[in-house]
Amino acid sequence: MKLDVIKVWQDLHKMPELGFQEVRTSAYIADTMEKLGYEVIRGFGDTTAVVCYKRGTEPGPTLMLRADMDALPYPNPDGSIESVHACGHDSHCAMLLTAAAELADKVKRGTLKILFQPAEETLKGAVAMVEKGILDDVDIALGLHIRPIQDVPAGDMCAAVRHTSSTFIGINVKGRTAHASRPHLGVNCAEAAAQITNAVSMIKIDPSVVWSAKVTGIVAQAAAHNILPDEAQVWLDCRAGTNEAMNEIIEKVKAAAEFGAKSVGATAEIFFPGVVLPAAVYDDDLTAEVAEEIVKAVGKEHLAKDCGGGGEDFHFYKFKKPSLKAAYFGVGVGAAPGLHARNMSFDPQYLPNGVKVLVGMALRKVG
Repeated sequence: MKLDVIKVWQDLHKMPELGFQEVRTSAYIADTMEKLGYEVIRGFGDTTAVVCYKRGTEPGPTLMLRADMDALPYPNPDGSIESVHACGHDSHCAMLLTAAAELADKVKRGTLKILFQPAEETLKGAVAMVEKGILDDVDIALGLHIRPIQDVPAGDMCAAVRHTSSTFIGINVKGRTAHASRPHLGVNCAEAAAQITNAVSMIKIDPSVVWSAKVTGIVAQAAAHNILPDEAQVWLDCRAGTNEAMNEIIEKVKAAAEFGAKSVGATAEIFFPGVVLPAAVYDDDLTAEVAEEIVKAVGKEHLAKDCGGGGEDFHFYKFKKPSLKAAYFGVGVGAAPGLHARNMSFDPQYLPNGVKVLVGMALRKVG
């Protein structure tokens, strides 16, 4: 049974669903995989995840190919929320389904494991999979993502998408209110927030590592403008090219918060409203093999340099299981104006390129 990747993408594009709500999407995928003769687990880990197996007759590794399924939420003028595939997850599933069709009768060594993962956009999907044991039998993990036109030209492909570690940090600042005519009786949290902002702007780490730590929001407002606010909140967006750099940034933000607040007599405590997303950590030999498959698929002239930016919860797999060999490649499809733009569109004629690399990598490992 062969699949047309563009037709599959068109089907999936019509059923955008948010994280952990991918009911129609997962049913479509599971039904298709069963028709292809795969062993299928629906609702893996009590989620919408679909896990599929093809087992070879000879000993070998377990290769996990992974695609994410969820769409993004966008508010409408009437207050309703519309789900839109504005990050290409529908295309990832289409490429993986089509590759699975080509691989259905070609697995000879080890095991081909295919994961259609929910809730990547919530940054909770991969963690949920790990907690439910998805990696227990996995030796190698491979993922892919379409790239915006700014990263990789249409028709080109890159062997590694160098996602950064990223997180939001909140800082709660506590002081003491007073009338503005008697500032010596209070502790002004607006001033504390300013000192913290200045301290964050002074953070320095190794400049050879891509990183940033910037204040993106300050809330410090009392009931009236002539009252010193006794509470404030400072928000930061932090990114780093390595997990070690992120750890250093977090420690320095803690110090900036503590001593920036203390300089005016306030106190401060940081908190994380979400996860600290790991940076990409790849195995060089596996990435080199991906590059070779890209050259086979589209020619050396279309092997683009590695691209970076943004985050991806795929990297929790390597983070949670360091012995795992991992790689993650990019497919240039001319996505514009950019990923997560509500009106994002791309040229699906390039989706077969991703299929070729998935198939080629699988045959190297379990074929």
